[in-house]
Amino acid sequence: MNIVVCVKQVLDPEMPIEKFRVKDNQVIPPDGIPMVINPYDAQAVEAALRVKEKHGGKITAITVGTAESIEVVRRALAMGADEAMILNDDAFAGSDSLATAYILAQAIQKIDAFDLVLCGREAADWSMGIVASVLAERLNLPLISLAKNIELLDNNILKVERMIPDGYQVFEVSLPAVLTVSHEIGLPRLPTGMGIINAVRKKIPVWSNQDINADVSLIGANAEGSNLLSLSIPQRERKCEIVSGKTPDEVAGNLAGKLRAAGVI
Repeated sequence: MNIVVCVKQVLDPEMPIEKFRVKDNQVIPPDGIPMVINPYDAQAVEAALRVKEKHGGKITAITVGTAESIEVVRRALAMGADEAMILNDDAFAGSDSLATAYILAQAIQKIDAFDLVLCGREAADWSMGIVASVLAERLNLPLISLAKNIELLDNNILKVERMIPDGYQVFEVSLPAVLTVSHEIGLPRLPTGMGIINAVRKKIPVWSNQDINADVSLIGANAEGSNLLSLSIPQRERKCEIVSGKTPDEVAGNLAGKLRAAGVI
């Protein structure tokens, strides 16, 4: 079982909100706070490791990013992935979700035979959740989203329990296939000391567009996908007004009158 896990480097979701900055329609990474692996993608790595523990095989973590993205794939290696790869090219800069899925598809098709592609349900930064769907379309593979349990049956068939609002569905799908996972899969394991050492020692190849031969009209900031018109931090105004009265009943009545006038009650 050869599994490809798509991972992404994101701002730490636990960072203080006051550190968040936006300039020229771009998020500015704060100084002193390192980027982390997208939490949902860490759960995708965990799902891959569980399948490998039962059935053997190889796990390859792949990301579209920059030279700094080495830390996100090293995290996957430290958890137990076997190989990792970074897709880095100036032509990829500014790619939206559609372009990123296309870049991943081009790279995955050049990897030696694969049986399963795993993705997190969405990224913790933009929360769009469409990369896996577009990736499956590009690879011409079936997609099952929100998998909570994965089991390999005979004859190269995968049994998947898929979360729905009031329970779960059970699907059987022929491999290869694309799956997304979320927190229902369980907590991702922590890297071991030896895993961290091995991840640092591992040679991580970097592929450029020359390696995957992506159509430049479909990637980068100028690709005809989505168009970001404006990005800003919401401005919230707080107003405090003291309601007075001679007695508690009068205060309550005055408060109710103000709430009624404001349309709250």
